[in-house]
Amino acid sequence: MKKIVIIGAGASGLMAAAESAKKGNDVTVIEKMQRPARKVLISGKGRCNVTNACFDMEELISNVPTNPRFLYSAFSNFMPYDTIAFLEEMGVETKIERGNRVFPVSDKAVDIVDALVRNAKNCGVKIITGTAKAFEFENNLVKAVVLEDKSRIECDAAAVCTGGKSYPATGSTGDGYTLARSAGHTIIRIRPSLVPLVCSNNFIPKLQGLSLKNISVKLQKDNKTIYTDFGEMLFTHFGISGPVVLSASSHIRDIKDGKYKIILDLKPALDESMLDKRIQRDFLEYNNKDFINSLSALLPKKLIPVIVSLSGIEPSRKVNEINRQERKNLGRLIKNLELYISDLYDIEAAIVTGGGIDVKEINPKTMQSRLVENLYFAGEVIDVDAYTGGFNLQIAFSTGVLCGQNM
Repeated sequence: MKKIVIIGAGASGLMAAAESAKKGNDVTVIEKMQRPARKVLISGKGRCNVTNACFDMEELISNVPTNPRFLYSAFSNFMPYDTIAFLEEMGVETKIERGNRVFPVSDKAVDIVDALVRNAKNCGVKIITGTAKAFEFENNLVKAVVLEDKSRIECDAAAVCTGGKSYPATGSTGDGYTLARSAGHTIIRIRPSLVPLVCSNNFIPKLQGLSLKNISVKLQKDNKTIYTDFGEMLFTHFGISGPVVLSASSHIRDIKDGKYKIILDLKPALDESMLDKRIQRDFLEYNNKDFINSLSALLPKKLIPVIVSLSGIEPSRKVNEINRQERKNLGRLIKNLELYISDLYDIEAAIVTGGGIDVKEINPKTMQSRLVENLYFAGEVIDVDAYTGGFNLQIAFSTGVLCGQNM
């Protein structure tokens, strides 16, 4: 019987612990918070988008913008349908919502947390409260984990499953990076991912609270498109947020390495010609009205003064005085509203952390360190992150299971 220590009782740590215990190992999980899996508890606004009903490997991988190939073995070993089956076994029924997002039928994240903890404890895992501060090494192997109170837990193998730096109130404060560095591992620069974007356009505060559906966005770096998406977004007091924006943010590795902007298409279902015909119909109806009063059927009320200002057409000008070129320019503006990105919002507001332990230093088939033979990693502490929709929790489950099976 091997003595195994898992650092972190989140989604990846609890799965790793249970899998290792199933092999007959003596498994202890060290968790710094009073309650395990705090981040799972607040995910999906307390409902927990636990995975994505994406059962095709290539499609699954395509939702991971950072180091997707590293996850082939982990996903092959434990797919989203395995997560759903595991939860059903633990008595948690699930449902599939828009975008194949999977939630518990109860809409309570606590049911997922309870299932993870119950599964681990049923397998004989011990969960203790404490903060792992350092490793003790002997002959380039982890000999023990030293806690903040100076106590030590000896082990035959250890796994770092501490999460990243996003949502520090849940216990994710970057401890795992310090532990990994002490073992000689490289940490790829930590950055927020799945995070709102700060915009420099002076009209942004006027649009605060405006939610847009069925829009499309293009993320451009130095005028070259690097990501496109369709869906929903929201204007905030500092910039933009919402599903399409959060996913786009994961493609911004370093805000200082280029000029980034979002090109927003407010009417993606219409090409420029169709939109022009639509504007002509509206103009015909509002022929004798002021320009600013002619767009209510086309645009949300909050957006109209901004579009009018950017169009360069006087708000009080009569619609029947607007010429063809001005009308065409209006159409182009509606399909190409440029939002200039000045920064990523704070990492503490990020859903996941970008960056982390360099995947080149981890065996993707086992989650084992290539530098220290009895050290393993799983979850967000590794330099992998995915789009919104349950994919990041699936990464935690898949890497956690693979890690535990190999310890």
